[in-house]
Amino acid sequence: MMMNINKYITSIGAFLLLFMSLYITACKDSFLDVKPSTDIVSPKTLDDFQQMLDYPRINQTSALPFLASDEYSIPEEKDWLAQSNLERNVYIWSDDRYGGQTSIEDFNYPYEGIFYANSVISGMENLKETGSDRKKYNHILGQAYFARAFACFDLVKNFAAPYDAVSTGKELGIPLKRSPNIDQVVERSTIQENYDQILSDLNRATSLLDALITANRNRANKPSAYALAARIYLSMRDYESAEKYADSCLVLYDKLIDYNTVSLTAAAPFTLGNEESMLYSTVGRNYSLVLYASTQNMSIDTDLYNLYTDNDLRKFIFFSKNAANGLIKTKRGYSGSSRFPYSGLATDEIYLIKAECAARKNELYTCKDYLFKLLSKRYKTGTFTMDNFSTQDEALKKVLTERRKELVWRAGLRWDDIRRLNKEDANISLTRRLGNRTYLLEIGSPRFTFPIPTNESIFYTNNK
Repeated sequence: MMMNINKYITSIGAFLLLFMSLYITACKDSFLDVKPSTDIVSPKTLDDFQQMLDYPRINQTSALPFLASDEYSIPEEKDWLAQSNLERNVYIWSDDRYGGQTSIEDFNYPYEGIFYANSVISGMENLKETGSDRKKYNHILGQAYFARAFACFDLVKNFAAPYDAVSTGKELGIPLKRSPNIDQVVERSTIQENYDQILSDLNRATSLLDALITANRNRANKPSAYALAARIYLSMRDYESAEKYADSCLVLYDKLIDYNTVSLTAAAPFTLGNEESMLYSTVGRNYSLVLYASTQNMSIDTDLYNLYTDNDLRKFIFFSKNAANGLIKTKRGYSGSSRFPYSGLATDEIYLIKAECAARKNELYTCKDYLFKLLSKRYKTGTFTMDNFSTQDEALKKVLTERRKELVWRAGLRWDDIRRLNKEDANISLTRRLGNRTYLLEIGSPRFTFPIPTNESIFYTNNK
């Protein structure tokens, strides 16, 4: 595939300072409040390369899986009609999801992050013999490999079919950009090649990154690299490896927030640098339906909302309910004051990965133990009792229910779970109702994969 994405990033070098200054000025969170150096367009020092990796596009993710998932609904057809063409089409899983739009930011942003990561990886080769601080050098290089893996995974989990060990060696995934050369012609790799590259980059990252989580939550660290590996292996349904990396993460960092200490009424209950967040990231595109506390007439799915009991603090910390019309809105989450949904890596997700992997091994005591550690901090003090489960099926059902409740509106994980769980014969189909019309997303439908935008696909007709 000849990468038309090059057109998108050609101007990055020339306008990098402008992009950084405009975006950073808009950010109120202190760790993003960095002052870009005039040398950033021609980096010469380790600090220059670190500033490149602090650029806000690094680690931003697609909002499309939020739009397509079953976590919310639009009650009235008139409110659906008020959305953008893309939002309407993705909501009903139309074959033409982009409505004729040829350039999609959800596809472009990760490649912009990959461009910066590649620029750092390539540029730092020239610093190897400068006698620079080796620990600092390694940590910055590790961040670059992490950023490339993070962006590539976001692309492949949205714009390629779900991982399947039997077929992914033949099915086409995304183009892999390993060079900052914008003129490089790149064809689509197989899905297996995509994952091989992602996991190779992550292995390199974990060998280089510091274990310490600092106030700069946008910078990768060793626990977040292990956490990303656990998330990826879970999506691949390699539960043995997912558990291994979840364990590696929790050995280094296992903090949980006691939700009894969190405000039930605040619109932004969490700080950006909250204890559970190992790596900060948000979606990159501000579709109105996706934003926290959206003013649009959308509502969190009532079946999902009804899973929470009144003793479950998440019911009040995660959501607000309009008494007049019954619409349920998401409050701001682990993104702090930002209205953009959190798509980073936090310890609660890793506890749930560990619990699920234990359930799949029929290690019921371990599964129960990790669920208890998490859920005892989610309920009103003195009200939580752990459900008893005597079979593997009961344990797995409990874990998957808690994934829905805990990770709601988080990183598009619900959409990812539907894709992988249907590979486990979960038989999850999705339905939307608008007026007198019903829209169905059938089990196994290719519409569970977002198409690569047409301004990219016109160059690979022979590779479909």
